[in-house]
Amino acid sequence: MGLQWMILTYAVGAEAAIALLLTIPSPTLVKKQIVSLISKLLQPLTGIVPFAAFQLLDIYWKNEHRMLCTSEVCTSEERARFEKAMFKSQRNVILCVSAIMLYWSMYQIVKFYKSIEKLEEEEKLRKEL
Repeated sequence: MGLQWMILTYAVGAEAAIALLLTIPSPTLVKKQIVSLISKLLQPLTGIVPFAAFQLLDIYWKNEHRMLCTSEVCTSEERARFEKAMFKSQRNVILCVSAIMLYWSMYQIVKFYKSIEKLEEEEKLRKEL
């Protein structure tokens, strides 16, 4: 597995852990701290989206220019190598899509919690008046 796929695998794992941390029920004070920390982390993590998109384009380009092994001229070894390459490509596509979807879900969850905080503050101000 190439270095870029290892980096993407670790990034997806970290994103999954962060998304799990965001969705676990916890006390309000702890949740506010977690959301503020993760909202600060989202800015640097934005780099994952273009990285995953570039990897998707690379997979597409390699798939378009791959030699097909569908005729009976291919040996069983060539056919096995072709199928292995296809499985690796499919795995990498799933990895790229999951990286993008997990980042989007983290962003939406943090946005949701921030809007809840804002509405709570407005409600608190209305009660004071």
